[in-house]
Amino acid sequence: MLLSAWPGWLLPVLIIAFAGGLAVLVRWRLRDAAPKLRSWRAWVVWGTQSALVALILLLLWQPAITVSALSSQQNIIAVVVDDSRSMAIADNGGKTREAAALAALQNGVLAGLQKRFQTRLYRLGSGVTQADGLQSIAPVEPATHIGDGLKQLATETSDLPIGAILLLSDGGQNAAGIGGLGIDPDALQSLRNRRLPVHTVGFGRPERAHDVELEDVGVAANSIVNARLTATVSLLQHGYAGQKAILTVHDGDKTLATREVTLAPNGVLQAEPVFFSAGAAGAKSLRFGIEPLAGEENLSNNAMTRPVLVSDAKRRILYVEGEPRWEFKFIRRAEEDDTTVQLVSMLRTSENKIYRQGISDPSELADGFPVRPENLFDYAGIIIGSVDADYFTPLQQELLREYVDRRGGGVLFLGGRSSLSDGGWGASSMNELLPTFLPAGRNSFHRNSATVELTAAGVDSPITRLLDDPTKNAERWKKLTYLADYQDAGSPKPGATVLADMNAGRRKLPMLITQNYGHGRTAIMATGGTWRWQMSEALGDPSHDLFWQQLLRWLVAESPGPVTASISARNLMDEGHLQIAAQVRDRQFQPAADAHVTAHMVGPEGANALIDLTPSRDTPGLYQTEWTAEKPGTYLAEVMAESVGSQSQELGRDVLTFQREDGIAENFHTEQNRTLLQQLASQTSGRYWEPSDLKNLPRDIGYSEAGISVRTTNELWNMPIVFMLLLGLPITEWLLRRKWGVV
Repeated sequence: MLLSAWPGWLLPVLIIAFAGGLAVLVRWRLRDAAPKLRSWRAWVVWGTQSALVALILLLLWQPAITVSALSSQQNIIAVVVDDSRSMAIADNGGKTREAAALAALQNGVLAGLQKRFQTRLYRLGSGVTQADGLQSIAPVEPATHIGDGLKQLATETSDLPIGAILLLSDGGQNAAGIGGLGIDPDALQSLRNRRLPVHTVGFGRPERAHDVELEDVGVAANSIVNARLTATVSLLQHGYAGQKAILTVHDGDKTLATREVTLAPNGVLQAEPVFFSAGAAGAKSLRFGIEPLAGEENLSNNAMTRPVLVSDAKRRILYVEGEPRWEFKFIRRAEEDDTTVQLVSMLRTSENKIYRQGISDPSELADGFPVRPENLFDYAGIIIGSVDADYFTPLQQELLREYVDRRGGGVLFLGGRSSLSDGGWGASSMNELLPTFLPAGRNSFHRNSATVELTAAGVDSPITRLLDDPTKNAERWKKLTYLADYQDAGSPKPGATVLADMNAGRRKLPMLITQNYGHGRTAIMATGGTWRWQMSEALGDPSHDLFWQQLLRWLVAESPGPVTASISARNLMDEGHLQIAAQVRDRQFQPAADAHVTAHMVGPEGANALIDLTPSRDTPGLYQTEWTAEKPGTYLAEVMAESVGSQSQELGRDVLTFQREDGIAENFHTEQNRTLLQQLASQTSGRYWEPSDLKNLPRDIGYSEAGISVRTTNELWNMPIVFMLLLGLPITEWLLRRKWGVV
């Protein structure tokens, strides 16, 4: 601001006028100037002179600044010390972070604050509590919730003249789970509403010297018995670039998998897949870890646990085959040993006769392919063999499309004499279900040999994984016995994935193609000759059966039941609150808007609760509730829905598992989170301080608009920088002239 009574607009006008006048004068004098000044040097002289004139004019207008300063002894400075377990790490010459923080306060900072303000000391962990003195602070809290703690402090001291907050911490923040990098916007807003600046002091090294840390583990929440699962383990390291490490998966004392990996460069996040069997049915807490390396500074961040629910419920697949053939027989044989999948087949043996196998009662499929949604939607998957599209009525074709789109089921189309283009599927209304654009005509099926190889996507796909090692898996597929027939499936649609190709002479054709459609998925297996793998390979070779078991499990694995339950988080870190939701549908898979939905919660130490879910006002068929897991451990939740009325009947049920872990997140990201501390300070008008720079903190912390503050206007003319510029500009010009020899 300008204190002079002269109009403010006149200042820039005069500055421009004087600068322009000097420019004209310099231009006019250039012809008589020394040769060395007839260049850019003349304009350097003009620049220094113009700057000096502008500075003098600015001082004549009396510049000033208005600042808010806390009134002495009328305000409280809240000193918040992080006392979570990560502050017990000794990485400062053998001194723990907590000891360094307390030493900084005792080394004049706290005394300097108490000379000008009242002070209150707080401890920060999962929340904030007032401390009696520095001696009562110890790094024992199992969690750090910086955002929640500051929000609590702002709320509880709303009637007190808090002038500023001084936070001493390593920036560890696990309120949002392992690796939380930000502060809750609500917490920031509560601080801004009170104009409370947060000054942060960071402790701990910003980077570990020798450490391997798991960042995350991605694994399916649900599986079926003995399914081959893939987990993606994300990790980063410092100090071990290029070295070998061993990834492990354990179910209790049982080792499910081990894999050797090469560690990436320092600080580079790498993701490594690891494969293992889901094993027997039950709720499991799987432990993913990396074996310790020599010299590691923190071994507590080498492992994570993830809950996985393994189900032994049978998934029924309807297999429609248009003619007796070997493929039909060998697919059924492959599934005989799979206890989780049941094939219900209808084989057309003549024009008006079908042979049924695997039916639950004599009436099932007695009239052929279902025509009612409740009958078709009971199946988790459908296989369509060598069948003409015209075999299905328009009503059945639309029902098949709704089966995938609305019900979320999976459909697999097999190659054959009456399949795909040869079966008229390209011209039918079901063409949109197919993951490829079928070729025109009816001559796409060939009784010739073809060999198989995986695509890049197929090498790592759980469907085509015969061997866990990707390279060996690709080689194994190349060595499989040739196929006796193949079918041109056309070109993949956008969004489709080709997992395997066929080499038929000089042509390369897609053999196994998958895609997501609506709520479900579809696939094409463009051959009817995989049975040769079983007949021609060595006795006991599992390739054929393993492939078909994995393909059909993929077909049904994500097919939802009438009740689909979900939770807000599978892993609860240091808190138990969660949201439970259930999407409930009737037998036709339409939203069930009028149902009674309950969740039976079973947890550790005999925890047992039965809670009701309430219907959502916005989404038909959606039911929700909230619940708190009070104790750490693994929980099982069974959600059941019943119809409401005089003849109440069960609509369906779903089971899920989750776990609460207390004190685990504090073991991860133990380096100083300087970014968070700097952002917290800058977004609240505070400042980030290094422990070595705290000398001026008691003075600078007083500039705040919070608490009881006084606004003062300070003129700027007597600042040292002004006098330095007044002397420096002409001296600079003289020195330049002397250097150029034109003084």
